[in-house]
Amino acid sequence: MSSLPPVIMSSLDVARLERLLETHELAGSPAATALQAEIDRADMREPGEMPADVVTMNSRLTCHVREDSTLHELTLVYPDQADLSAGRISIMAPVGMALLGLRVGQTIEWPGPEGRPLTLEVASLCYQPEAAGELHR
Repeated sequence: MSSLPPVIMSSLDVARLERLLETHELAGSPAATALQAEIDRADMREPGEMPADVVTMNSRLTCHVREDSTLHELTLVYPDQADLSAGRISIMAPVGMALLGLRVGQTIEWPGPEGRPLTLEVASLCYQPEAAGELHR
């Protein structure tokens, strides 16, 4: 896989995610370790300073899978709000972790079905809470 793109995260999202990672269900799990690694490498910003083209928690976006040219509309959510049939992807899913903190136009490789790497590009951001003025959602 190629090198990881830079990511930007909201301090509010990080505080909430770190609390989630400390729960009994997730503490020490491989998914929690992977998400913590993403948090650790992120450029942290206050919600009011978040660029409007960055995927944050509760953002709705379209992404393009280069290998099969499909376009998907997704909303990045906390695990208890996930519903794949409605396009609500958990932050604890590999694709959710891959998308958090990316900017429109950035790509990342992530493990798809059967472990085959797929290239995912953030095509557009339809809604971002911070850009909508929802700084403490």
